[in-house]
Amino acid sequence: MVQQLPTDTTPAIIYPDSDGQPMADNTKQFRWIVVIKENLELLFSNNPDVFVAGDLLWYPVEGDNKLRQAPDAMVVFGRPKGDRGSYKQWEENNIPPQVVFEILSPGNRLKAMAQKYKFYERYGVEEYYVYDPDEVDLIGWLRSGQELDVIEEMNGWVSPRLGIRFQLTSENLEISSPSGERFLSFVELAQLREQERQRAEQEHQRAEQEYQRAEQERQRADEALTQLEQEKQRYQALEALLRERGIDPNQ
Repeated sequence: MVQQLPTDTTPAIIYPDSDGQPMADNTKQFRWIVVIKENLELLFSNNPDVFVAGDLLWYPVEGDNKLRQAPDAMVVFGRPKGDRGSYKQWEENNIPPQVVFEILSPGNRLKAMAQKYKFYERYGVEEYYVYDPDEVDLIGWLRSGQELDVIEEMNGWVSPRLGIRFQLTSENLEISSPSGERFLSFVELAQLREQERQRAEQEHQRAEQEYQRAEQERQRADEALTQLEQEKQRYQALEALLRERGIDPNQ
């Protein structure tokens, strides 16, 4: 009689790449998500070990596909760049996102934001920023031990991890890179590139004009030199003719 070995019938756990929720509730929220995420990508574009993502599901615990969050933007130091359907922490050397951003919208509820705060605090986020573009209000938390402590003054605050600076005005939030360059929208970046292209074209035209002027000056100098050479040759021919006739041209 052949004895059958028991088989593992435990179904594989699926970790969905989408939670069915929209990325943003309105254009203002979406614009801020894109500006922050894309400028962070640009800031760390030369560092292969910094992963930046927007609206990507983060699963911190293997075996639990209900425990998850999708930060509007997140930054992970120590993980390579590349496309991912979701961020499964156990597949990423168990490194959690160190910095996360959330952009408030009318669809955000106080309970949901409190749940996100507790999630980020529990699973290792070091810096957590929430921006309300309607009220132009920025709140930040910084990890201290096992807790996220509120940052008392956000105006002028510099992120320890990112090195970026936050400046609040009465009308807007400005974020600048460590070199002082302001975070720009895609449209602003395109306009800046066009301005740089136009300046480069103008410089090229000025250089071309200078070259043409210099070439004209060289041609005039060559013509003057040719005339002098011709005068010299005529003078030498005249000297030779005078000597043939017995006349000393130097007297």
